[in-house]
Amino acid sequence: MKRLLITLAVALAASPALAGQPVTLKAETLDNDGMVTLSDLFDGAGAAGKIAVAAKPGASTVLDAAAVQAVARRAGLDWANAEGLRRIVVRSDGAGAGQVAVRGNVEVLTYARSLSAGEIVQPQDLVWGKAAAAPNDAPSDAEAVIGLSARRPLRAGAAVSARDVSAPQVIKAGDLIVVNYQDGGISLSLQGKAMTAAGLGDTVSVQNTTSKKIIQAIASAPGEALVGPAADQLKAARRTQLALR
Repeated sequence: MKRLLITLAVALAASPALAGQPVTLKAETLDNDGMVTLSDLFDGAGAAGKIAVAAKPGASTVLDAAAVQAVARRAGLDWANAEGLRRIVVRSDGAGAGQVAVRGNVEVLTYARSLSAGEIVQPQDLVWGKAAAAPNDAPSDAEAVIGLSARRPLRAGAAVSARDVSAPQVIKAGDLIVVNYQDGGISLSLQGKAMTAAGLGDTVSVQNTTSKKIIQAIASAPGEALVGPAADQLKAARRTQLALR
C-alpha cells in the first residue's frame, strides 16, 4: 500500500510538468521578417516563441490550424483552438520595416505556385501580394477558394479570381451515371449519360439511355446525381456552404 501511495504521489506531482504551457492565438497574427514563428502567432509562447512554423514569401500566408497546433504541441505549448479555426492568416505589419505603401496598389490574393487544371487549391498555394488592380471578383478571404478545383492552368503570381475555380468535378461529360430519386419511402434509379461535367452540388444535364430524353439533375457523388426533393436539399446545402466560406 505504501508503494502504491508513493507511485500515485509521484504521478500527481509530475502531471503539471507533462502538460503543455497554455497559449492563446493573437488577435492579429503579424510577421515582418518572412519567417513565421510561434511568438508571431501566440501570446505567452515564452522561450518556444523563437521556433519557426513556416516561411512567408509574400505579404501574407495561410497556415493550416491543425498543423500549427501540432508544431506548438511539440514545442511544449498547448493551444486549445476553442474556436475551431481551420486556417490562420499571417500578414505583414504595414508599419514594419520594409513595408512601403505604393499609391494605387492594392493587396490581393495570389497563387504561390502554378496549378494545373483540375488541381485542388491548398492553403499553401495562396499568398497575399500587391497588384496595380484587383479582379472584380477577387476573393477577400482565402477560405473562398481553398478546397476548390482549378478550372484551367493558373500561373504563379497571378491574382486570384473567383472564376478561376469551381467545385471539384465528380462527373465528367460522357460518363455513364446513376440518377436517383428519393422522397420519403420512395426510391427510384435510372442510368443516364452525362452531357456536361459537374462538381458536387452543380447541375448536370443527363440523357436517359432508354428514352434519350435529357433531364437536369444535381451531382451528388462520383458517378451519381439526384433529382426531386433530395436534389433541392443538396443544392441548398451547397449554396450555404459556399456562402460561409
